[in-house]
Amino acid sequence: MQIIETSIPDLVILEPKVFGDERGFFLESWNAGVFADLGLDLTFVQDNHSRSAKGVLRGLHFQNPDPQGKLVRVVAGAAWDVAVDLRRSSPTFGRWEGVELSAENKRLFWVPPGFAHGFLTLRDGTDFLYKCTSNYLPANEHSLLWNDPVLDIFWPLDGIEPQLSAKDKAGRPLSEIQTFP
Repeated sequence: MQIIETSIPDLVILEPKVFGDERGFFLESWNAGVFADLGLDLTFVQDNHSRSAKGVLRGLHFQNPDPQGKLVRVVAGAAWDVAVDLRRSSPTFGRWEGVELSAENKRLFWVPPGFAHGFLTLRDGTDFLYKCTSNYLPANEHSLLWNDPVLDIFWPLDGIEPQLSAKDKAGRPLSEIQTFP
């Protein structure tokens, strides 16, 4: 497993070792010991799987209290994945990082607790998997406005309007959300 650093120190992109031949491929997407050796000593309590059509934007979600860390990847299709630092004590508070995750590049993205997270699907039939460090608690979930002009997040929309849930349409700007210490 190789770590690719991002502009926000706690967010990392992971590239697994892929073993392939004419039959297909094999990769290890999670191994507690390997991740601990990389400095990511994590415990997961929940796995999630979503499938979306092209142009679906899910997020930017976060839980407060009881924030979730998420190890995310795409196993079919492709997505533009975004994390926003909501930790007021962080020197990168309010900054975002984006990465393309796809079935082809097989990358994983570690989004620690204290970040808002969301993604835009780039192809039909995109399957998005995420392992979470704490359970989903609907009463604690919030949506950061995906297109908050203060954040100025790049979304590769190519002129289309994203498909949003009612919850995400009602997302609140950074100036109005309860952030983390």
